[in-house]
This record gives sequence, structure tokens and C-alpha cells, in this order.
Amino acid sequence: MSTAQQVPDILSPEFATNPYPAYAVMREKEPLIWHEATQSYIISRYEDVERVFKDKNAEFTTDNYNWQIEPVHGKTILQLSGREHAVRRALVAPAFRGRELQDKFMPVIERNSRELIDAFRHSGSADIVSDYATRFPVNVIADMLGLDKADHARFHGWYTAVIAFLGNLAGDPEVTAAGERTRVEFAEYMFPIIRERRDNPGDDLLSSLCTAEVDGVRMNDEDIKAFCSLLLAAGGETTDKAIASILANLLLHPDQLAAVREDRSLIPAAFAETLRYTPPVHMIMRQSATDVQVTGGTIPSGATVTCLIGAANRDEQRYREPDRFDIFRDDLTTTSAFSAAADHLAFALGRHFCVGALLAKAEVETGVNQLLDAMPDLRLADGFDPVEQGVFTRGPLALPVRFTPSGT
Repeated sequence: MSTAQQVPDILSPEFATNPYPAYAVMREKEPLIWHEATQSYIISRYEDVERVFKDKNAEFTTDNYNWQIEPVHGKTILQLSGREHAVRRALVAPAFRGRELQDKFMPVIERNSRELIDAFRHSGSADIVSDYATRFPVNVIADMLGLDKADHARFHGWYTAVIAFLGNLAGDPEVTAAGERTRVEFAEYMFPIIRERRDNPGDDLLSSLCTAEVDGVRMNDEDIKAFCSLLLAAGGETTDKAIASILANLLLHPDQLAAVREDRSLIPAAFAETLRYTPPVHMIMRQSATDVQVTGGTIPSGATVTCLIGAANRDEQRYREPDRFDIFRDDLTTTSAFSAAADHLAFALGRHFCVGALLAKAEVETGVNQLLDAMPDLRLADGFDPVEQGVFTRGPLALPVRFTPSGT
């Protein structure tokens, strides 16, 4: 095991600018690193991260979320295990799959995407990040929950503060304080709405959460508020980055963009490859429940484990030419890419596989389809090279594009 002498520190400016060369060195030379600043063991190889996420031998817990996310969300489903986790997941999962997603929420997704695109389709230019990606998933979630989209700026401010808190690996006290304030402000906003929905349930997701019951268990107000907070932050930030990233990747590979324009059934493959190549979330933590032997040494019981998704998804031992974006690769299975059987790690795996994976897939597919319909000649603004930003979550900072205005 190493103490990270040969690679840029994950808190360094060099790493933040481009983590992928550091990831390659970690996988090859330092697959297990003790990182003093975050008091965690860092793993970077696919087989090790996959093992932690699948956790077939109950070697890892999500107890780290007690200090990592509870201060901003309250206690969420991510912290639960066993029957308690299974019941809570059964209470929230139906809205994110099958008929309810298709019949109830696809029209919401399609409408929100169309409204945003209509605001710039006649202009000939847009920034896909600020004009579309940062707004679309938050608007969808607000609509699904039956919240007022006029509060978009507040939602965006809250989830930005939460994500900054989660990614605050250096322990900036101002970032910590801002995240903790968000928990108070969001609770003050949500509790009156939750009480009103209990008294007058409607056809929205929040009403469903208020009335849902599994095995005699119902969610209390705090449970519902914490889940909504998690949904806004996780569903907003990650889908925001995913939409910007899939478009950046396609715009940087014109031949593959042309193939997707011609055959829209390739969009799921393009999204799966984007999740592998440039995942929205680059690291997820777990806690060891026992001493665990991984490549490079032993993780002791009770330790925080930083799982580098961004590194594992480019492991040379798992994928051919992993640093190449290729929607046609045959070592990534599109049909299972949005399920717990995925062979990439962007949604995690196992019992804590992302409950919103199919919602994200529906949003990304709808968004890419509608953007290409509205802007058939969509292209990057002249001379622009997309720059990714972020360490914990990562995606294009801006994505200015040009196109022939609709109707001209």
C-alpha cells in the first residue's frame, strides 16, 4: 500500500484540471492509497470498486453517510440496510420505473425539455449547460413533486450547496456551513407542503410518498423531506452533468454524432459510453465493516474507502482502449447499462444501485432527441474546447453551440 507519492494528490489543482492521467498511474502503480487529508483509503481498479459496490460478503457499509450526507439531507435511504432499506426502497422506487415512469412522468420530461429548447431554438446559439442542462432535471423533479417551478433558483442554489458540501474534501468551513444551512432552509420550505399534501393528496410524486405504505410502514415527514432533498441534489446535479457530457462527447466526435443523428436508437449506447468515459460522479465513499484484502494491501475495519469511479471506468484490464470514446464498443452492454447488472460503475451497483437510473435515462434520451430535432446542424461554437470542472462530480463548465435557427 502507498501513501500517494507518485501521483498528484486528489486535492491538487493538477488533479482537478485533468484527473485521468493520475487515475492511470493509480491503477498501475498505487491501486490502494492511504490519503491523509481525507482520512480514507483510495481504490481505483475496476475489480476492487465493483467488489465494494456489490458487497456480496457484507464487508462494507454506508455508515460514512452519517457524517457525509446526513448534515445536509437528514437521514436518507442511502444510510439504511437490511429490511429497513428494502422497505424504504420499495416505498420510493415505483415512481422511477415501469408504467408509472412511462405513463405519468414521461409527459412531464418531454414538456420540460421542449419548453427550455423553445426559449433558444430561434436564436442560432445557446450554452447547453446554462440554458438547458442545469435547468432541465431540476424542473422535471420540481414538476414530479408538484413543487412551484418559480422556485427554480432556490432549488438550484440548494442542490449546488449540497454538492459542494459533498465534494468538500479539503474541509472548507464556509462550504460546510452553507451546506448545513441548506438542510434548515429546505426543511422550512418542505414541511408545510408535505403537511398540505397529507391533507389534500394530488397526483404528484410528493403525494404518493405521503400515502405510500409497504408492510405497514409509511414515511414520516422527515423521511419524505430527506428523500426530496436527496432527489433534488442527486437527480439534479448528476443528470445535469450527464446531459452536458453526452453532448460534449458527441460534438467532439463528429462521426459518432452523425451516426446518432441518423439512428436515434444509438442514444442509449452513447449515454452508456458517456457514463463510462466521463461519469458525472467520480467518487463514492463506503466504510469497511471488517479487514478487507484488495489489490495492493488490506483496508482495516472501520475505515472510509474512497471508490474512484472515474478511474475504475477506464481500467485497461476491463475495457479495450479505455481512454477512447466509442459508442460502438463491444465491451459495454447497453441493454443492462441502466440496471444493477451494469458493467460500468457510474450508478454504483448492488443494493444501493441508483434508484433514479431509469429516470436519468429517460431525461437524457428525451433531451438529446429533442435537441437534435430542433438543431439538426448543432455544432460547437468556433474555437471552443469543452473544459470539465469538478473533483467529486465532474462535467463541462460551459458548452456554447451554434445552429441554424428553427424556421429559417
